[in-house]
Amino acid sequence: MLQEVSARLRKDLIRGLGKHSHHKAPVKMLPTFVRATPDGTEKGDFLALDLGGTNFRVLHVRLEEAQKVLKMGSQICTIPQAMMVGKGEQLKGQTLPLGFTFSFPCEQLEIDKSILIHWTKGFKCSEVEGKDVVQLLKEAIHRKRDCHIGSVAMVNDTVGTMMSCGYIDQSCEIGMIIGTGTNACYMEEMKNVKRIEGEDGRMCINTEWGGFGDDRSLADILTEIITHLSRSCDHFEKMISGMYLGEIVRLVLVKMTKDKLLFKGQISKALGTPGQFETKFISEIEDGLENAMKILTELGLVWDPVDASVVHLVCDTISSRSAHLCAAALATLVNRIRNNRKLDHLETTVGVDGTVYRKHPTSKLQKAMRLLAPQCNITFFVSEDSSGKGAAITAAVAQRLKKSCSTMCTKASE
Repeated sequence: MLQEVSARLRKDLIRGLGKHSHHKAPVKMLPTFVRATPDGTEKGDFLALDLGGTNFRVLHVRLEEAQKVLKMGSQICTIPQAMMVGKGEQLKGQTLPLGFTFSFPCEQLEIDKSILIHWTKGFKCSEVEGKDVVQLLKEAIHRKRDCHIGSVAMVNDTVGTMMSCGYIDQSCEIGMIIGTGTNACYMEEMKNVKRIEGEDGRMCINTEWGGFGDDRSLADILTEIITHLSRSCDHFEKMISGMYLGEIVRLVLVKMTKDKLLFKGQISKALGTPGQFETKFISEIEDGLENAMKILTELGLVWDPVDASVVHLVCDTISSRSAHLCAAALATLVNRIRNNRKLDHLETTVGVDGTVYRKHPTSKLQKAMRLLAPQCNITFFVSEDSSGKGAAITAAVAQRLKKSCSTMCTKASE
């Protein structure tokens, strides 16, 4: 079944890359205009802005020889609720980035030109949707008068993860997030990116694979609970990501209790309340039955050892499904890279970030990958502080490519 899921995603990747088919594709396959991964020679000082949730961070990053990354300084600012729903001009008035991590759905036109499709995560700033957020950022910085920046390289968190890991390990060509949400990016051959002119080289593609299945292509594996939570969008993400796993377990436990299979048929107030079974409980319960007993008591449930064992099984089942579906999607990407390059065997690294990956057992994901991509040897590189450093490194790579192009043009003119 996982092989079938992977095959369906493979078809959707092609649809998303197509010149005329991408508009209706559930997997958006957005070009990022990042044309290369780091080669380890990037050096210098860079600023970065990370805006993707209730906080934003400004970092000073120094890249040194021997692929050493130093975070020279950073400032974390909480975004007030009034600013999150106020005017966009108010939101962007205090930053000085060269690398800009902006984790909202955008249609990227160049590495420094990106149109916000719509806000998510509680943001509702007016006069931003449909506009170039990089230009708005530059205008805001210009209004500071005493501030000066060079070029701006805009990325999302998956690209930042890939670039951050890629600076240390040059075989990293995939970035994956398994946290509150899930997404991935990878290096695609330009000749296959039909919506962008050009045949040479490669470009990083932001898959936005969370929308996989929104066209009913996964209808045969969607459960009643997933359908209830999804409400016709982001089906794949809801089966994998941390924002939903805890609620899925809670709804399963509620149904089993109503069917008199758990807790003597008695639903406590906490268990009956949406959001009260936190996703972190799943990994804690997977660690042992003692944790399960403690959490069930905290939820006000009357339980016996059999109840605790069943809850452990439910958590393990939901966690395993998340890992296996993620493996099916990731296998699609690594197999595509191998086939694109006509290789018998692929050695590659996946840069990965996100609390679900960090907190849950990863052995299930890795075991499934060995079955689904047997001709690929995959190393997982857990990223540290990728959103900020990755944006700075992306700016550094863009600067390197620009200098290289300038040098080649000069030699050609001579």
